[in-house]
Amino acid sequence: MSNIKVVNPIISNSLKEIDIYYRNPLLLKETPKISNSADAVKYLRMVWGNRMDHVEEFLVLCLNRANHVLGYSRISRGGIAGTVADPKVIFQIALKANATSLILSHNHPSGNPEPSESDKALTKKLVDAGKVLEIHVLDHVIMTSESYFSFADEGILPSG
Repeated sequence: MSNIKVVNPIISNSLKEIDIYYRNPLLLKETPKISNSADAVKYLRMVWGNRMDHVEEFLVLCLNRANHVLGYSRISRGGIAGTVADPKVIFQIALKANATSLILSHNHPSGNPEPSESDKALTKKLVDAGKVLEIHVLDHVIMTSESYFSFADEGILPSG
């Protein structure tokens, strides 16, 4: 008896293997380490460059267990008064990067860094989703060209 399996050609041509991987070309010692909101803001300002006051964008920093930045992803770009941050996209990226924690960030082109009620609700939703996946949301930083607001620093980050 042979142990060779014949694969149905109809199935093998219609089912595609999903291949997901992340490869960081840098050594971890070469990547920034985030110890507090000021560290995150420094890195985020480099990512945003001079686009802070144009339109609202949502970014996420993916970190490993030692809080080294694995990378960032621009989740969305919106208009002057808002942007969409889809939790499925955020955690898809975090899982792909094998992140154990995240720092959420978006900008307020208005120059007012205070969080809106929808900012607070989104943060809670993402912290709760992270609990299920064991991916901790360490902070949500709202950026302006002149200042920032850190949920963690202000003690309003929902417990994770």
